[in-house]
Amino acid sequence: MNQERVMDNSERVSNYQKIDLLRFATAGSVDDGKSTLIGRLLFDTQSILDDQLEAIINTSKQRGNAYLDLSLLTDGLRAEREQGITIDVAYRYFSTPKRKFIIADCPGHVQYTRNMITGASTANLILILIDAQKGVTEQTRRHAFIASLLQIKHAVVCINKMDAVAYDEKIFTQIRSEFLAFASKLSIPDIQFIPISALTGDNVVTASTQLLWYKGPSLLYTLEQVNIVSDYNRIDCRFPIQLVIRPQNPQFAEYRGYAGRVEGGVFKPGDEVLALPSGFTTKVKAIFSGTKKITEAYAPMSVEMLLENELDISRGDMLVKPNNKANQSQDVEVMICWMHQKPLQLNGKYLLRHTSNAVRCIVKDIRYKVNINTLHRDQETTLIQLNDIGRILIRTTQPLLYDSYAKNKNTGSLLLIDEYTNETLAAGMIL
Repeated sequence: MNQERVMDNSERVSNYQKIDLLRFATAGSVDDGKSTLIGRLLFDTQSILDDQLEAIINTSKQRGNAYLDLSLLTDGLRAEREQGITIDVAYRYFSTPKRKFIIADCPGHVQYTRNMITGASTANLILILIDAQKGVTEQTRRHAFIASLLQIKHAVVCINKMDAVAYDEKIFTQIRSEFLAFASKLSIPDIQFIPISALTGDNVVTASTQLLWYKGPSLLYTLEQVNIVSDYNRIDCRFPIQLVIRPQNPQFAEYRGYAGRVEGGVFKPGDEVLALPSGFTTKVKAIFSGTKKITEAYAPMSVEMLLENELDISRGDMLVKPNNKANQSQDVEVMICWMHQKPLQLNGKYLLRHTSNAVRCIVKDIRYKVNINTLHRDQETTLIQLNDIGRILIRTTQPLLYDSYAKNKNTGSLLLIDEYTNETLAAGMIL
């Protein structure tokens, strides 16, 4: 059975070889040069509008800088420009003839760890910057651990500011070894190292004449070539229902469509499907993307499905394949990243949002809190507060239809919400 599933996935992956969009997030300590690196990528790929370029030229002159401060392209908040740091997550877009890119410029300060998690949660790749003068820091380890926790399979570690250390190969090798020693405890299968200077442009878009000892590709070439096809789950078919479409029109009195986003697998007309939690089976009659009838739907497409039989299905239910069901349980173990000033309350009641579903829940147990620096599990603490990461047990008022986060990020992630203020308290990954 497992061999059949692997073969089936291989065949399906071959149909989606061309993935021309890469989402990546930048991470690292304060002043490692994340914003400057993104500015350099945009500048050297000619992705900056003339008025933007003129604005940063003027601002750089007003500050008395002898160089063009490319970090101004992403540090958009007034407080960011005044302090020279990144606070909020800034998204930037650019493209080359080979691929389109969405960049999340994440903050480096420990107090903005929640912002970093938000920016990296949808990334295919994490780009970790390390200052060649400082080496691996606490924030480097923190961000690498979060990338592993978020199941980001690709990491590019850029040893930045090589110009400040005279392009010394020994420093690059030492930092690389130190990072790999820590990363051996994590789950990031693909890690690449590149020596760069974001300020001067060495090895960012084009190869550097100052780093002749480095035989690898530039950063941009690496981003263009990284293979993310196999990162998507094309096996486990998951279609959470967001909306039941029943036109209030006599002409379509019998019409019943089910709208939502495909969160895994591939659906085709004629496929047999199982509706959860009811357990009734039927077949897919037709699939529409907007008004266009299509022959298949796969993640992350938003589509409308018509079924051959009328079933009692509503928002929060899920269509799966009969021989490949999602888990159903009221008790779930979750790794959470706490994002609010108010700490987690043991036995506290929260609103839980998962796929298209919203249920109430209670925190039954706090298993442990993770010390990000040592990866030690503190099982004695019952206090999880802002920016902490820990494992908890949750019981919901209704069974969740889920997969583990490692198996499917879309059906394995959730949010904890304050049901009185509607504030997001935590992001969770189901184990």
